[in-house]
Amino acid sequence: MSEFKYDYNYNIDAKKNMTYDAIVIGSGMSGGWAAKELCEAGMKVLVLERGRIIQHIKDYPNMNKEAWDWELRGSITPEERKKHYKAVRTNWIGEGNKDLYANDAENPYTEVKPFMWLRAHQMGGRSQLWGKQTYRWSELDFEANAKDGHGVDWPIRYKDIAPWYTYVEKYVGISGQALGLPQLPDSHFLPPMELNCVEKDIRQRIEGAFPSRNMTIGRVAHLTEPLNGRGKCQTRNKCSMGCPYSAFFSSVSVTLPAANATGNMTVRPFSIAHSIIYDEQKEKATGVKVIDAETGEMIEYHARIIFCNASTLSSTRILLNSTSNRFPNGLGNDSGELGHNLMDHTYRVGALGTFEGHEDKYYKGRRPNGIYIPRYWNIDEASKSDKFVRGFGYQGGASRKGWGGGANVQDFGANFKDSLLKDPGPWEFFITGFAECLPYHENKVTLDKNNLDKWGQPTLAIDCEWKENELALNKQIQEDAVEMLEKAGLKDIVGFDKKHEPGFGIHEMGTARMGRDPKTSVLNATNQIHACKNVFVTDGACMTSNSCVNPSLTYMALTARAANHAISELKKLNL
Repeated sequence: MSEFKYDYNYNIDAKKNMTYDAIVIGSGMSGGWAAKELCEAGMKVLVLERGRIIQHIKDYPNMNKEAWDWELRGSITPEERKKHYKAVRTNWIGEGNKDLYANDAENPYTEVKPFMWLRAHQMGGRSQLWGKQTYRWSELDFEANAKDGHGVDWPIRYKDIAPWYTYVEKYVGISGQALGLPQLPDSHFLPPMELNCVEKDIRQRIEGAFPSRNMTIGRVAHLTEPLNGRGKCQTRNKCSMGCPYSAFFSSVSVTLPAANATGNMTVRPFSIAHSIIYDEQKEKATGVKVIDAETGEMIEYHARIIFCNASTLSSTRILLNSTSNRFPNGLGNDSGELGHNLMDHTYRVGALGTFEGHEDKYYKGRRPNGIYIPRYWNIDEASKSDKFVRGFGYQGGASRKGWGGGANVQDFGANFKDSLLKDPGPWEFFITGFAECLPYHENKVTLDKNNLDKWGQPTLAIDCEWKENELALNKQIQEDAVEMLEKAGLKDIVGFDKKHEPGFGIHEMGTARMGRDPKTSVLNATNQIHACKNVFVTDGACMTSNSCVNPSLTYMALTARAANHAISELKKLNL
């Protein structure tokens, strides 16, 4: 492919009542892939974006700023905290990226039980904010429901999605190290980033003490060498402020420019998808009702196929709101499962400690990833546990304390400041686990017609909690983390469990799951609504279980696969 060109403007001339070949709801991780694949196949595509348009580089005003460039050193003001009163719970929002987070005051939701729902309403969605960790699912993951009896069986297996993993990886650019592990299949890799000296030391000690446990560099969607006109990662650690090198994958810098280059894409910003229009005579969807976020006007757009990629819970809200005589409880909800089986990964459970040695060494740059320890429980008979089903993996890393270590101490003066710059603090190492959550029918979202948003639309009520299996996994995560750090010779070890509610992993999945039987699922094996096959859902809502690895790579592969199927079916006049 030739180099990307960024000196473009999106076509936003979406005429009222116009008919397109396809409508894509959402422009984020999966929506960008849907747009790219459909546009490159020659289809005229309308992309509906709830928020504003962001153009690569042009709309990254903070990409070169440092903390000291802001009055509060990067923290947001009390007034901004009120606007983002949900998102501030994560501690990830700051002055440099606040405009990429949705306005929580204008977009409320009800927490029947505590749940952190992080949203991003602009071009690219959360692909501008994600952690870029990219891991393939394994056969173990796709078979899990069938083997242990939780949820319903996936209608696909690893062999069905493996070619699409490769297809996506070659385009996105994934840096990582091949391990040859059946529970964590290798990707098509760019050269891996390098572990620092302490991480290499700790890896040797952990693998020596626990032969079944592997420690590797994190697999991430960051380029370590140029690819398709994109530059490699400069280890600046400013990803959420926009990367001018296009070194990390986002739809703003990679897939949407590719779709735009075809001349087949029209983007309509400030377009809130209200519902999908269903024609009962044709027995198919014919378009999307849209609320103009600026004027409040209701507009209809029409298409032969619709890809719903608004993000897990937003896609489900749209489907629940899409009622008709045929579907009184939401489009495709014959099974009654729409809105149910909500999942996330447990988060911020693990251990940390200090490492003695390598005081004469430091590291260069601010690497955007850490270490990864793949799942090692319940992968075979030898690792089977009677305490829980499924498993977990760890992320983490080693670093040295810097000048920030001088905060809240009594010293002062020039010598004190010089010592902070000259003598870095001790090495620290931590690991935190991500555990799989089982699909429970009672973990659900429903339309809350008593709590309306700024545009008078029903919001979501989220009723979700960790149950016995997730709590048992978290207990094991902390115990194993402490034990591994002890065996690795760390000192001052502290185990921790922040006891976060679901949502903090920002990996919400399920609520419109795939399945073999229309009586127990919403989508079929190619992500089509069982009873309305010209509507595809390929974001996190489609997930039938959630593994223990970061899910975005799987969303992208499923989207590319579904788009290919849609294109083929359209050519056969089946849709």
